[in-house]
Amino acid sequence: MTTRSWQARAGLLPVALTGALALAACSGGGSSSSTPSGAAGKTLVIDTSFDLKTADPGRTYEPTGLIVDKATYDTLLTFEGSDVTKPVPALAESYELSPDGKELTLKLRQGAKFADGSPVTADDVVFSLTRVRDMKGTPSFLLDGVEIAKTDDTTITLTSKNPNPALPYILPNPALGILNSKVAKEHGATNDPNDKAEQYLNSASAGSGPYTIESFNVSSQVVLKANAQYWGAKKPYYDKVVIRNVESATQKLNVQRGDSQVALNLSGDQVAGVSGGLQVKRTASAYVFFLLANQDSGVSKITSNPKFVEAVRKGIDYPGLLELAGEGSTQASGIIPSMFLGALPPDQAAKRDVEGAKAALQQSGVTNPTVKLEYPSELTVNGLSFQPLAERIQANLKEVGITVELTPAPVTTALDNYRNGKEELGLWYWGPDFPDPSNYLSFAPGKLVGLRAGWKAGADKDVEAAADKAGAAVTDDDRKQAYTDFQQKLNATGPFMPLIQPGQNIVTAASVTGVEYHPVWTINVADLGAK
Repeated sequence: MTTRSWQARAGLLPVALTGALALAACSGGGSSSSTPSGAAGKTLVIDTSFDLKTADPGRTYEPTGLIVDKATYDTLLTFEGSDVTKPVPALAESYELSPDGKELTLKLRQGAKFADGSPVTADDVVFSLTRVRDMKGTPSFLLDGVEIAKTDDTTITLTSKNPNPALPYILPNPALGILNSKVAKEHGATNDPNDKAEQYLNSASAGSGPYTIESFNVSSQVVLKANAQYWGAKKPYYDKVVIRNVESATQKLNVQRGDSQVALNLSGDQVAGVSGGLQVKRTASAYVFFLLANQDSGVSKITSNPKFVEAVRKGIDYPGLLELAGEGSTQASGIIPSMFLGALPPDQAAKRDVEGAKAALQQSGVTNPTVKLEYPSELTVNGLSFQPLAERIQANLKEVGITVELTPAPVTTALDNYRNGKEELGLWYWGPDFPDPSNYLSFAPGKLVGLRAGWKAGADKDVEAAADKAGAAVTDDDRKQAYTDFQQKLNATGPFMPLIQPGQNIVTAASVTGVEYHPVWTINVADLGAK
């Protein structure tokens, strides 16, 4: 979601879209007037900073892609509004988790239809989930170790070898959207790495969601249109939704003058200056910015030195980074965000110690080190760009005796280095794949994000043991303690430095209703309406 579970992706062939002039023509407040629900021609324009690779639910794992797929693909379970404490039925009308946490049984809802009018079946569910698991795309890890079986025409059973109390919280992820298996197979979909359906799924929808894809471009805009076959009781209000790639400063201008109706990436400082009767939805963000120091000596003999890592951790001015993030941001005490089970309290957050950092650097044996810091150049998260954070870190570490060379790159280039574990120092962020602390076990040695920092299995037995204990815990009390212990050990000896948790601000026109922030898919487009 997410940085999400960044990983090398298959080739992508975007569909060309209309340009910026056409955007301005279609956006001029068309959704702002008050007309009866379902009126023809209603268009909603959403401005956001794109973090988008694909619309294929088997491959998508970037924040913008999750917005798109939440609108176009239904999942077995979902969440109501912003409430992440309890999964609720969607394509499944009910579910039950066994006492040992290993078996999840779901009863399918009858009457659900895909966009072409065909029924959603148990076979579609089994194919879709098996495809995600076995295609080895970005979100495959969500179903690692989960067996997917059709018990009968209305029952699906998911079985895990180990306790998996997070599974009901995982299934709402849009990456686990259910495909029309017949249509998908006709366009190259398989349940193995030879799948060829991505090009088709970037130009059309094979889901049962309230919207379908009209056009798709990873760098400029995505256009959604209402699904005339939508089976749900609540029909989409807008006939068309245009999601545009716009820098945060321009987002503010656009929403103030009515060229857009929703702005998703304004900082607290930017929101403080909005006017014109706009609505501002303020809530805590689940994003965590972090710094990584590569532990692979083949990548860097400097950053793989544990005393160097200690010097970096102690050398950062965390309150200074908060100043850049603006109102509503907080220092990240650990890698798990503050609203999730097992989050560390604020008093356990790292503190700057320049003298301690200098001492650690001296103990490292590295003299006058120079390291490269990589990060995405054009990406903004909640109105916060990476450049000023990188510059502040560079200045902080210079005081310690570490020279940092800033090497920003376009998102695609930066992602490749990050995913492949080639960054010496990396500045990234993580958005939750699902609202459960087990998601953050990815930061353990040998796991997804651990490997991106060159932290291989066996590199830190204590952290690995703590991660294993947390993953095996079932009750809330046991899980809270286990994830607290895991993060404390991760902060002490791991290669990750949690930095900040920015605030989340969503600005909308006065006419827009139904706006709720969700830590996985940001907003549910289908919930939006007008007064």
